[in-house]
Amino acid sequence: MEPSGDSLDVTYPDVTFAIIAGGRGRRLSGVPKGLLEVEGRTVLARQLTLAPRFGAVVLVANTPEPYAPYGLRTVADAVPDKGAPGGVQAALAASDTPWVVTVACDMPFVSWEALRVLLGARGDDVDAVCFESSGRVEPLLAVYRSSLAQVWLATLSEDPSLRQLLSRFRARVLPESALRAVDPSLRSLVNVNTPEDLSAHGVELPRGR
Repeated sequence: MEPSGDSLDVTYPDVTFAIIAGGRGRRLSGVPKGLLEVEGRTVLARQLTLAPRFGAVVLVANTPEPYAPYGLRTVADAVPDKGAPGGVQAALAASDTPWVVTVACDMPFVSWEALRVLLGARGDDVDAVCFESSGRVEPLLAVYRSSLAQVWLATLSEDPSLRQLLSRFRARVLPESALRAVDPSLRSLVNVNTPEDLSAHGVELPRGR
């Protein structure tokens, strides 16, 4: 999780680091997924080790109280009950930087190197960058132009998926091999949603649950 030696001097002041927390993990005893623990640290704490490399940090959480101890700037979805598309839109709208990099709060193993690959693929002709794996795009580990916020908001009434939204913009979809070059086992794409995921990836419920 920590930035590695040759990347310590790389920062992105033009990018907001957005953690999409959404709601509670109903299949995980109602625990906010950002508070799941790996090796004694919450997923959120692990992700925040990446945050100092960016110009700003925002947490998108419709139930912010469990995350209050972290002291993060927190915003809620502008349009309720739109799932991940609503969460990403809230992050874009809250950003004061030209770009936003998003990670889901149930992704414990996102690496700095994976984010650098995404950020390095930006360009004047691109609105969004994400990876593809096993034939599926991965839109919650991605980079977006914050200027998409208003047109994105206007589409939420249609209940589009993130993949449908990406198809409407100038998206650069990176092949799985681009991620494997820096993350051979694709750990950055792991998300934890079920009790089976907990045991498979060494993730634990918060102590006392």
